Amino acid sequence: MAYEYFNNNPSDKLVGDCVVRAVSLATNESWDKTYIALSLLGFLMKDVFSSNSVWGAYLMQNGFDRDAVSSYCPECYTIADFASEHPKGVYVLATGTHVVTVIDGIYLDTWDSGSEIPQYFFKK
Repeated sequence: MAYEYFNNNPSDKLVGDCVVRAVSLATNESWDKTYIALSLLGFLMKDVFSSNSVWGAYLMQNGFDRDAVSSYCPECYTIADFASEHPKGVYVLATGTHVVTVIDGIYLDTWDSGSEIPQYFFKK
């Protein structure tokens, strides 16, 4: 398991902005730029920026592809498992209530979300 603390929120907030943190990290953009871009896309799509359809569309516009998580033990396959099985590359994982980025086998978050169960992911 490889967890690393990451928080690029300019006000150092720890909750409520996981989509912005994860997407900005994966796209190598600032938190501010990502927040504005997601908000604009959400406005155009008539949805909130944190909805799966909005941030997923944003990632796809930025060269990411969506993929399914392995169906092997779907109730026990964790973010930590995913990270250990993906030692190279940039991924954004969705759990249904949380979003986290994995880069080269390390999941970066404001808390150790490694025990969460990913439902799907985007990869670049």
